[in-house]
Amino acid sequence: MSERVTAGRMGGLITLSAADALWADLTAGSVVPTAPAAFTRSPAHAQAGYVLLGGCVVATVKAGGGQWSVVETEVRRAAAELNVVEMDGRDLVRIGPFRDGAKQEHHEGTLLRWRRRVARELRERDEPERADGRLCHLAGIDWRRMLVEQTRDGVQRTWWLPRAVVRLLDVAEHTETRWLRAARTRQADTTVTEESSSHRPPRTVDAPRTPSPDCLTAPLRPYNEELKGHLYSVLSRKPGISRKVAQWACAVCRTAPAAVLDHCHEHGYVRAPVCQSCNTQERPDHLYSNRIRVANRYTRLFHTDAAEWLRHWHRCPGCRARTTLPLPHLAAWTAHIACRSLRPTHRDPGSSRGRNPCGALRVSWAGSHHAPTSCQFTVAVDLCPSGEHRVLAHVPYREAVERFRTWLAETVPAVAAEAGPDRLDDLPTQFRPVIADTSGEGLALF
Repeated sequence: MSERVTAGRMGGLITLSAADALWADLTAGSVVPTAPAAFTRSPAHAQAGYVLLGGCVVATVKAGGGQWSVVETEVRRAAAELNVVEMDGRDLVRIGPFRDGAKQEHHEGTLLRWRRRVARELRERDEPERADGRLCHLAGIDWRRMLVEQTRDGVQRTWWLPRAVVRLLDVAEHTETRWLRAARTRQADTTVTEESSSHRPPRTVDAPRTPSPDCLTAPLRPYNEELKGHLYSVLSRKPGISRKVAQWACAVCRTAPAAVLDHCHEHGYVRAPVCQSCNTQERPDHLYSNRIRVANRYTRLFHTDAAEWLRHWHRCPGCRARTTLPLPHLAAWTAHIACRSLRPTHRDPGSSRGRNPCGALRVSWAGSHHAPTSCQFTVAVDLCPSGEHRVLAHVPYREAVERFRTWLAETVPAVAAEAGPDRLDDLPTQFRPVIADTSGEGLALF
């Protein structure tokens, strides 16, 4: 460890410059790249009373001589939590640009607003006045080293970050919101106390006062189907719903704070509150309004974590009653599962026996999304050596539904047993009109 870290110690406190060095030393081996000067460069602001490091809040205090400092053990705790984060650089989440950027501000109390900060810098980075480097990091994380830019159709540019980093930054926003609310509560309590005992002299701050966990707001509560059967169009317009949703843990991963209300675009019913990462993973990867790309993440949706995701999708009464999935999800399942044996393969150069699927899998459908039963799925492979757009199969909607029901009963019998109109006590007497799926462009936040 550098000498200036050791020299900065004062009774458990270290200066901000020493904390910068300590943070860099402790996170040197982290899979999530960290930024230098996490305590002293923008957007960190010690005078606010805290600094965000990953998903942790490190309180800042003004020690003797008026110098801002932090508790060394708090820096070490934040570094230890970051070092255990696992990251798959291929598992990416689209973070923009979206048509309605204002909808992304779902945490009313947070100052991080990492999506807005990233979008602003990426849109304005070519302007000379942005060359000052004022947006150095986000919660001590060097997000630029992980940013992936993709171009669709040679025109539309999109930005992506690893899912683990997106989840970490969402947790940072949530933690900051809770810390600020607790700080305001403590300040209000202190004001009342001082007014009732104004004869006492002011207390000099010469020791660290980190926030106690008991001072924070209540921990995230698990989602227990409180929103079952609610219509998204009604619930999303209720005042204060975003703050209420943020108090739940994500109904899918159960670890991150919920940020959005995931809902069925086909029937209009709320499924559950989920975090941004799970919401992005759940959303079909639309190329156009009637075409999706079947990406590698569908392996998780229909294989490794199939039980969780199928149970989540069937929180919609419409999908559960019909024992099916929304049209884009059923299309992805048809291409990824029902037509898996039809996809061409090629030899893996790194193995003498293995073979890899060829090209990029794509599925489109003809017919109106307002009447899914009239649709027909076309499963194809793009960039296949046997043909640029090799068609593998044409599958009518009704046939795809029957295949899905058979597969569901074999794969997740517990979910299948709860499906069907004869097993639903809360089956709506009249289904809502189909809602156009706009999730390919926006985050569908409230």
